[in-house]
Amino acid sequence: MPVRFVLAVAGAALISFGLAAPAAAHVLIQPDPAASAYTLTAGRLWSLVAALLGLAGAVIGGLALARSAGRNGTGNGRRGAIVALVAGLAGAVIGGLVVAAADGGPGTGYGIVGGFVALAVGLIAMVLGGLALARSRRTV
Repeated sequence: MPVRFVLAVAGAALISFGLAAPAAAHVLIQPDPAASAYTLTAGRLWSLVAALLGLAGAVIGGLALARSAGRNGTGNGRRGAIVALVAGLAGAVIGGLVVAAADGGPGTGYGIVGGFVALAVGLIAMVLGGLALARSRRTV
């Protein structure tokens, strides 16, 4: 699968999420006004899912990067690199939606801290996946 195709699909997904995101995200992330600091609200749940997606993408991207650096170019990290790119993109997009829909700051139940963590980890996963993909193209 060419990198241009993956980037085109990712761009189309971001545009479609960007157009539908404000209304959908605001409906998804409505915290309970009586929520305590230990209650798992919808915003916290979505930010947790996004952070786990980004973390999985970062781990897979690191493994793909290690495989693509094998001796004599025998490592095959291409599939893992693409999975890391997609998981990182999904984590970053969901984290961005959580941050965009949050009306309050940290501790209000909107999951804004987890959204920022998901954004950072998703971007790290995309960088690792991109490096592994570039390295796997170079060695083959």
